[in-house]
Amino acid sequence: MSRPVSRRRFLQSATLSAAASATLPARSWARVLGANDRLRVASIGTGGKGWSDLNDTAASPKVQIVALCDIDESKAHLGQAAEKWPDARTYTDWRKLLNDHKSFDAVIVSTPDHMHAPISLPAMQLGKHVQCQKPLTHTVFEARQMRLAAKKYNVVTQMGNQIQSHEAYRTAVKLVHDGVIGKVKEVHSWQSGAMGWILVDDRPAGMEPVPAHVHWDEWLGVAPTRPWLPKIYHSFNWRAWQDFSNGQLGDFGCHILDPVFMALKLTAPTSVRAEATPMNKEIWYRKSKVRWTFPGTEHTADKTVRVTWYDGANHMPTNADLGLDSKVALPGSGSIVLGQKGSLIIPHVAMPQLVGEAFQDFKIPVVPARNHYTSWAHACLGEDHATSNFDYSGPLTETVLLGTIACRLAETDLAWDAANLKLTGHAKAQDLLKKPYRSGWEPAWI
Repeated sequence: MSRPVSRRRFLQSATLSAAASATLPARSWARVLGANDRLRVASIGTGGKGWSDLNDTAASPKVQIVALCDIDESKAHLGQAAEKWPDARTYTDWRKLLNDHKSFDAVIVSTPDHMHAPISLPAMQLGKHVQCQKPLTHTVFEARQMRLAAKKYNVVTQMGNQIQSHEAYRTAVKLVHDGVIGKVKEVHSWQSGAMGWILVDDRPAGMEPVPAHVHWDEWLGVAPTRPWLPKIYHSFNWRAWQDFSNGQLGDFGCHILDPVFMALKLTAPTSVRAEATPMNKEIWYRKSKVRWTFPGTEHTADKTVRVTWYDGANHMPTNADLGLDSKVALPGSGSIVLGQKGSLIIPHVAMPQLVGEAFQDFKIPVVPARNHYTSWAHACLGEDHATSNFDYSGPLTETVLLGTIACRLAETDLAWDAANLKLTGHAKAQDLLKKPYRSGWEPAWI
């Protein structure tokens, strides 16, 4: 375990670092990497998805895992990572890890949604390359900050929507780019699975002692303080709670809408409207339908194009809604892109399917997969490129999170001015682009 750092010492160090980074470019804080160097990686969040992110990145022989951080010291979290990489320094507080910033070059951030930006932003300000799980952030404003920080500090970034690099999604994108289905008229996307992480309808009363291996205050981070209860929050069911996540749309939107964004070359919507089951101030909705309108692109049939999202148990468009023959089988989650010459089904995750008589004998050319994890690591070394960098994944995340705002303000037409970060149509809309932060945990904005 790393040497204990008092709160006073941490704040003094953070202040000095912030002052220095205001006068020095990020590269002056970062190690200059040569062709024979290994990328020194620190992983923040080593359990659950963090475990696979860590292992898949470490699969490159050009990566050296030098630091591990998790608020849970049990075997399933920090414990197993420390066993696999015994030479790596271990931490339970990411702020202490960043105090040792000269010892690593890049960070993997695999925490609950609410901590993505608060960790990633200061890391980028220190000149560190960042791989961050999806959705990129918890708020629209945070997503914009992440995009601006990556550009300002000239670091290599990647969002963890790894299916983008799968042959299935890459093949679907190329089919649209090649004009196989003609110009696109509209898109429907869905995730019709049950939200199994919603265990209660409101915050339960009471509290229980925090287990010795869990650092609960560090898990809460920027979120308001609340008592510990087992199973309800850590380590998986936090997705149900508005303070920590973006619900089903936040969980799957950056995956399922990703090939749609890439195929149509979408940027920012101009409007959004949603229908959703009622919500209190704690738990996310159980079913929604969100419709965005985007400016048309070279791949769309008209000057605008609509993308509609559905989620909730068994909630998805019907064949009749889509004008499809009843024999066409739709996946439980995925998208259908309706084109002038036919339609393209993009399952989540399986090879795309063409719908239409003209495609009976069409053989789909498969686009080879990329390695989403090692390509980021190698890009940090100047040897590859990251396809879901924050310049791309930032606007994708903004779109997804605008959908969650629309769900909070259901049955309201909202207009989005991306250039000026303005959301209008409801008195509360603009305020929902941001959120308050716990005192002493405010993010380091650029």
